[in-house]
Amino acid sequence: MKRVGVIGGGQLAWMMADAAQKLGVELVIQTPSEHDPAVSIAQETVFAPVDDASATEILAQKCDVITFENEFVNLQALSLLAQQGVCFRPRLEALAPLLDKYHQRCYLSDLGLPVPQFFALNEVENLKSKIKYLGFPAVLKSRRHGYDGQGTFIIPDFATLEQKLSSETTTKTLNQSLFLLEEFIPFERELAVIAARSAEGEIVTYPVVETQQEQQVCRRVIAPAEIMPNQLAEIQAIAHTLLNSLEVMGIFGIELFLTADGKILVNEIAPRTHNSGHFSLDACETSQFEQHLRAVCGLPLGNPALQCAGAVMVNLLGYENSDSDYQSQRQQIAEIPQAHVHWYGKTESRPGRKLGHVTVLLDNQNRESATAIANDIAHTIESIWYPR
Repeated sequence: MKRVGVIGGGQLAWMMADAAQKLGVELVIQTPSEHDPAVSIAQETVFAPVDDASATEILAQKCDVITFENEFVNLQALSLLAQQGVCFRPRLEALAPLLDKYHQRCYLSDLGLPVPQFFALNEVENLKSKIKYLGFPAVLKSRRHGYDGQGTFIIPDFATLEQKLSSETTTKTLNQSLFLLEEFIPFERELAVIAARSAEGEIVTYPVVETQQEQQVCRRVIAPAEIMPNQLAEIQAIAHTLLNSLEVMGIFGIELFLTADGKILVNEIAPRTHNSGHFSLDACETSQFEQHLRAVCGLPLGNPALQCAGAVMVNLLGYENSDSDYQSQRQQIAEIPQAHVHWYGKTESRPGRKLGHVTVLLDNQNRESATAIANDIAHTIESIWYPR
């Protein structure tokens, strides 16, 4: 596999560039805009929306295998290409149960994996009786196309639920099946793990990390997470069960809740490289991006281990509408010892948009003080980045 097609041209595809060069792989990108980050690193580009299957047919003629930077694709249309012999990794059957969040919940539950209680909003008349099982607050989620907190709403009471459903569905002819409702988990911490599976069925997992969200957007990642050995073993077992069941070839991000009484629950699955694994670019022997390319190209998987005691990753999120490149702030952040700044080269900033990230490597071997140090470093970065 020497030429890899990537559906999607954002920062996740852009961050594959160094790994592709190292492995002698050429990247061909399908993406809508010439301003998308991965256009600058692509050997060739097919300019089209990511869900344009006719454009993917053109992409397929230019490469040996096709993978995904995001999951906003038209699986039904792509399946016709798969029947014609186009090689997708992960295979389309591995994506099928995951793209709709209600179907994803059902799939995880059927595997016996621990998930919050949930139900689909498809019968309005049963809503009041069903909601009694969940109680309030509850979480309302769009079943498709939600990311970075978009399409996720914390609902405090029944009146708010009715109001939200009517406002969200006025333009969509009150289609309740656009949403699922699930119990609100008062978690102690949010965790995540990146796991990869090769064509031969070998699985490797990265260090479990703590993710810190604000307004449901990831702000910080601390690696490794401070968890008990039995919790680590349970998370690794969840990753193995999921990837083996789906017969994945590639990398998945698995987001989890850790409850106050020490229970692990699966929150969401991302069938691709993931924000919670960006620390691996600088902190691990094999980055998640190299690992993904290794898996989809049929190469042996690399070592996911940390090369340092730990790391903290901070997302540089837009806080205004601007076309600034924030050179001054980036320079100040780069001067922090062991800081690695990754700037995605997006042409415009808007509130909440991921413009870049910074990873700072940690030397401290004491886990408890390492978490405190990581939080201090994150605070320093954010005090430079965000206006007072």
